[in-house]
Amino acid sequence: MGPVIYALLGLVIGVVLGMVINRFIIAGKTTRAREAAERLLADAEKQAETTRKEMLLEAKDEILRLKGQAEEEAKERRKELGALENRLLQREESLDRRTDSLDKREHQLSSQAGQIIKREKELEDAIADEKARLESLAGMTTEEAKSVLLERVRQDVSHDSAMIVREAEQRAREEADRKARNIIGIAIGRVAADHTAESTVSVVHIPSDDLKGRIIGREGRNIRAFEQLTGINLIIDDTPEAVILSSFDPVRREVGRITLENLIADGRIHPARIEEMFKKAEQLVDQQVFEAGEQAVFDTGVHNLHHDIVRTLGRLRYRTSYGQNVLNHSLEVAYLSGVMAAELGLDPTLAKRAGLLHDLGKAIDHEIEGPHAVIGADLARRLGENKEVVHCIEAHHGDVEPQTVEAVIVQAADAISAARPGARRETLESYIKRLEKLESLAESHKGVEKSYAMQAGREIRVMVKPEDVSDADSTLMARDIAKQIEEELQYPGQIKVMVIRESRAVEYAK
Repeated sequence: MGPVIYALLGLVIGVVLGMVINRFIIAGKTTRAREAAERLLADAEKQAETTRKEMLLEAKDEILRLKGQAEEEAKERRKELGALENRLLQREESLDRRTDSLDKREHQLSSQAGQIIKREKELEDAIADEKARLESLAGMTTEEAKSVLLERVRQDVSHDSAMIVREAEQRAREEADRKARNIIGIAIGRVAADHTAESTVSVVHIPSDDLKGRIIGREGRNIRAFEQLTGINLIIDDTPEAVILSSFDPVRREVGRITLENLIADGRIHPARIEEMFKKAEQLVDQQVFEAGEQAVFDTGVHNLHHDIVRTLGRLRYRTSYGQNVLNHSLEVAYLSGVMAAELGLDPTLAKRAGLLHDLGKAIDHEIEGPHAVIGADLARRLGENKEVVHCIEAHHGDVEPQTVEAVIVQAADAISAARPGARRETLESYIKRLEKLESLAESHKGVEKSYAMQAGREIRVMVKPEDVSDADSTLMARDIAKQIEEELQYPGQIKVMVIRESRAVEYAK
C-alpha cells in the first residue's frame, strides 16, 4: 500500500513539474515570436514606404509623358483644322465666283430669250400678212384651200391605190390559180403507183402444224441455228399452219423468209442445210435489191449513179413508212419533182435525181444514228454525188434551211406524195377517234336525231327531226356543220355533209 502511494505522489509531482517547465518554454518562444513579428512589420512598413515613393515617381513621369503626348496631338489637330478651314474658305470663294458667273449667264439668256420672242412675233406678223395677201389673191381662206387640196390628193391616191391593188390581186390570183392547177394537176395526173402495207413481221405458211416441230429441231437446235444465221426472230405459236418472222431490218427479214420457204420446200431441215439455204437466199436477195435499184434508176431516167447508191436505193424496196413503200414513194417524188421543175423552167433531170435519192438514208437509218435526211446526205456526199443533190437530200425535212429552188421542189413533192389520200394508213385508234369526232360534232346541233360517218370519214350523213328542222333550216345546218368541221378538225381532202329530212336531202361539201 505504501509503495503505491509513493508512486502516485511521484507521478503527480512529475506532472506538475513538467507543466511548469513547459510554461516557461512557451513563454520564451512567444516572446521571441513577438519580437520577430515586430521586426517583420517594421521591415514591411519600410518597404511599403519605398514602393509607394517609387510608384508616385513613376506615376508622375507617366502623367508628364501623357501630357506631352496630348499637347502634340492637340497641335496636330489644330494644324489639320486650320488646313480644313483654309480649304473651306477656298471652296466658298470658288462657289461665289461660280454663282456670279451663273448670274451673268442667266442675265444673258434672259436677254436672248427676249430677242427670240421679239423675232418670233415679227415672223408671226409677217406670216399673217403673207397669208392675208394669199387669201385675197386666191379668193378663199386657208382652211378652204387646205380642204380642196386634201380632197384632190385623197381622190387621186384612193383611185390610184385601188387600181394598183385590184390589178395586183387579179394578176396574182390568175397567176397562182394557173400555176397551182397546172403544176399540181399535171404532176398528180401523171403519177399512179400501187402501194402495199408492210410491217416488221413476215408470215410464212407451212403445209401442216407437224412441220413446226421439225423447224424447232431437237432441243431447239434448228431454230437457234436459223436465228443466229439470219439475225431475226422466228416465232412459232398456236397460229395454225403459219410461223412468223420478226425483225426491224426488212432485208434480213426477206432473206429469212426465202430461207425458211426453201427449207420447207426441200424438207431437209438441219443446221448445215439451214446455212446452205441462207447463203443462197442472201445471194438472191442481194441480186433482187440491186435489180430493184437499177429498175428505179431506169424508170426515172437518172444515170451515172454510184454502184453502192444503186444498191442502197434497191434496199428501199423492203422499207415502209406509215404503210407506204419507200421505194415507190421515192419514185413518186422523183416524178413529181421532175414535172414541177419542168413547169417552172428548171432542170428536171436534177430535180428527179434529188427526188429519187431524197430518202436514201431510210435504207440504213436502223444501222446509223441520226435523222435519215442527214444520213442519206452524208452517204451521197461520200460516194461523190452532186453538191446540189446532197443539199436537196439534207434539206427535204428542214434539218437545214433550203438554199435552192430544187430543194424546195423536193420538199413539196415529198409532202404531196405522203399526203395523197390512200398513200399512208392511219392507225385504227386515230381512225375511230376521227369518225367519233365527226359524229359528235354533227350531233351537237339542235334538231339532229342521229349522224353517221361514212366512206372512211369522207362523208357524214345527218338525220334531223322534221318537226324541229325545216327545209330552209336544213340548208343552213349543212353549211354550219361544214364550217365547224373546217374550223375544228384537221383532215386531208374533202368531207361531204348531207343533212337528210323527210322531204329532202341537202348536201354541202367542205
